[in-house]
Amino acid sequence: MQHVRLRTGVDGLDALLARYGEVRQRSVALIDGLSAEDCQVQSMPDVSPAKWHLAHTSWFFETFVLSVCDSAYPAFDPHFAELFNSYYNSVGRMHPRPQRGLLTRPSLQTVLAYRAHVDAWMQRLAGTVLATGLAERIELGLQHEQQHQELMLTDIKHVLGCNPMRPAYADRPPPQSARQAQAWMNLEPGLRLMGHHGDGFSFDNEGPQHRVWLNAAQLALRPVTNGEYLEFIRDGGYRQALLWLSEGWSAIQAQQWTRPLYWQASLESEFGLYGEQSLDLHAPVNHLSYFEADAFARWAGARLPTEFEWEAAFAPAWTEAYVRGDALTPTMSGASGLSCGAVWEWTSSAYAAYPGFRTAEGAIGEYNGKFMCNQFVLRGGSCATPEGHVRATYRNFFPASAQWQFTGLRLARDGDA
Repeated sequence: MQHVRLRTGVDGLDALLARYGEVRQRSVALIDGLSAEDCQVQSMPDVSPAKWHLAHTSWFFETFVLSVCDSAYPAFDPHFAELFNSYYNSVGRMHPRPQRGLLTRPSLQTVLAYRAHVDAWMQRLAGTVLATGLAERIELGLQHEQQHQELMLTDIKHVLGCNPMRPAYADRPPPQSARQAQAWMNLEPGLRLMGHHGDGFSFDNEGPQHRVWLNAAQLALRPVTNGEYLEFIRDGGYRQALLWLSEGWSAIQAQQWTRPLYWQASLESEFGLYGEQSLDLHAPVNHLSYFEADAFARWAGARLPTEFEWEAAFAPAWTEAYVRGDALTPTMSGASGLSCGAVWEWTSSAYAAYPGFRTAEGAIGEYNGKFMCNQFVLRGGSCATPEGHVRATYRNFFPASAQWQFTGLRLARDGDA
């Protein structure tokens, strides 16, 4: 399912347990300052309550590690097998996703007790886990939990954004973005090797490594900003049918889209994790659907990059310079001049299997492969992505109409300068 190398000695066990503790603690830390009511609400079908995220990530370890490792493992509550299963059809029934907000029981306190129960048993069975070859599955569970940490922030923002009081999640001033003139880098034509290889974790959809031909192209050094998108709106971008894909035009008519999600009608402010703030014209535009990103690119006389152009640009320069510790910091920059990390960036690539891709056997195989239909790939990571969780080969994916994620765009052009 994934490529990861873990040592199996005492040092490896200690490191694995330390990482497990850090990731699990961060999930709980994300609800600091939130009420039990905040953690209960489901503001739309795509949003899951924070309480559900906390329970589901524990269900993952209980289902795919503890119950496999020890047949005598005592489940915390047999009902949780159904309540907190997300989409794994092969392991049993699941509570309908649009109805997760109706689960007033178990309480938040009970969910936290459930997490403590799972954590205690993970500590107790850690040695057995390594002996039975399940260490890689623990790493998968931790990467899965980090994905849900980002989803928690995304979903909490939507929940708070539906509140007329416009409450802030983070009680501190937001960072301000510096103006950065747009510039372009050339991508030389040629046959490129794409996909993850070598040591270190990757999801199965990042491989196998394979060759892709790229034509000459240019890639913008930074994502599109709020100020640039504001020009698109003022130029009537949402009223020009020729800029839009047919399905996108139908969407803006049906949903009455006139601006990015969370922008106010005045076009002078937007809601964020810091509450209601004046529009930062130099910050990357955020919460765009694929349709909006594609229409803007067409209006700008450009296009969206393919995921392979994106990877070809970033992979050679990808270092820890692109990783930051504060989950709400808006940008990452590297010495090459490329910057990313504030928003997941839509590409024009449909989410599909790489040549030679095979799903893993059993229920774990449901993780990624079965979603390779009617979605587009996003690259780069966002302000909500946990530290160290992204790679140049990381493939995020969402339907074209999704807006509530931290999604923006980068421009590309054919040819070279």
